[in-house]
Amino acid sequence: MSEVNWKPVKSSSTPLYLQIVNYIRNKIMSGEWTIGTKLPSQRQLAACFEVNRSTVITALQELIAEGLLEAKTGSSTFVANNTWNVLATSSPNWPEYVQAGIHQPNRSLIQQINKAEAEPATLRLGTGELGSELIPTDEMKQMLISKQHQSLSLGYEEPKGNAQLRETLSRYLRKKGIQASPSSILIVSGGLQALQLIAWGLLRKGSVILHEAPSYLNSLSMFESVGIRGVGIPLDRHGLQMESLVRLKRQHDAALLYTIPSFHNPTGAVMSEERRKQLTEIAHRETLPLIEDDVYGDLWFEDAPPPPLKADDRGGNVLYLGSVSKALSPGLRIGWLVGPEQVIDRLADIKMQTDYGSSSLSQAVVNQWIQSGKYDDHLSQLRVSLLKRRNLTLDILRHCLSDCCTWNIPAGGFYIWLRLQKRFSARKLFQLALQKGILLNPGSVYDKMDDSHIRLSYAYPSESELVQGLQRLAQLIKEDFCQ
Repeated sequence: MSEVNWKPVKSSSTPLYLQIVNYIRNKIMSGEWTIGTKLPSQRQLAACFEVNRSTVITALQELIAEGLLEAKTGSSTFVANNTWNVLATSSPNWPEYVQAGIHQPNRSLIQQINKAEAEPATLRLGTGELGSELIPTDEMKQMLISKQHQSLSLGYEEPKGNAQLRETLSRYLRKKGIQASPSSILIVSGGLQALQLIAWGLLRKGSVILHEAPSYLNSLSMFESVGIRGVGIPLDRHGLQMESLVRLKRQHDAALLYTIPSFHNPTGAVMSEERRKQLTEIAHRETLPLIEDDVYGDLWFEDAPPPPLKADDRGGNVLYLGSVSKALSPGLRIGWLVGPEQVIDRLADIKMQTDYGSSSLSQAVVNQWIQSGKYDDHLSQLRVSLLKRRNLTLDILRHCLSDCCTWNIPAGGFYIWLRLQKRFSARKLFQLALQKGILLNPGSVYDKMDDSHIRLSYAYPSESELVQGLQRLAQLIKEDFCQ
């Protein structure tokens, strides 16, 4: 069930247990908690309500006596009825429907991270998005009220997306060496939707997709939900290990490879130019389509990364994924997928069936940002800000954790891949830090077997939050693990 955000009023003349009874009764009678819903444990409810466990027990016993709740073996408590006069079988068993849904739920660890991110007091040291200070909110407001948008259309767009935006992106991509006509570009609601469309539209149930190990892809359940399995390929500081790629492709008859060659999530690695050429040659020889996720590609600090794989693609072998979510605003929900027209046509048709097109307002805004040159100007300023935060993070790590941890020095992007030298659990550190109000992304999010890494992000926290959070984290590591 969802988290309980309500608390009884301790100054009220109504007894605490009775307030809890009324709260739970209203949840049941309104249909929010349906028959079969499992309540949190007595200990969890006591913590949520900030009362003694005995108070919770008294309230639950009252509701059991009314017939609204039922206590089953093992002390679990369920909703048994939703009225005093109607049999329980008269309402649909929504918990059964929930469990039967095709789409798999997020792993409990990721659900825990998502919940903690919604808490305003949490110091988020692992969040993979720009913090509010780095999003050009004022410029965005000015653009929305400018005369340039007086004739703005708010109707549905073409199946492939706003024609002007696709024209603008076609010119923009040429700067990266990518030749893509507007007809071979699909506008999507962020990079995640592009991956969903590929899973639904291009892959069979039972297919195997290859990816780096660790990989962002491991944090997603959508491929597993449609019967697609991921196989990891070892990664070093130069990128994918090509010997393993060929062997695993043949062993599993893999359908495609997903890769983040520039400022990889979570390791921050950049695939070398030599490895990119090797990958292109292997993919062509092995008839292995590639998904190139380049959402971090513009966020370099001193030197731009090698050209995208798509820039060297002459056979339509690469599906190229870009987005403004990491560089401009995650809330705009605008990305793009570049590929052969036959593929783009197929995925555009599926997109129309699922959401009838991405936001027309967001598409118009992104088009104006890129077309006017404001996006390039913003990127220049953003790189400076991110570099400053990266250096601040590295300084704190060197000062506080050099005897306990090692880490990469990213040349761009958001992430530092922190390795805990001592033999202790990153999952345990995650839980201890969360108790102290610090949210981390443990390595097991990106590789289920990895219990020695933490993904740190310097993009979301402010500079003061970085200092405060990292110093508290360092103290926690030394106190609990480095003795």
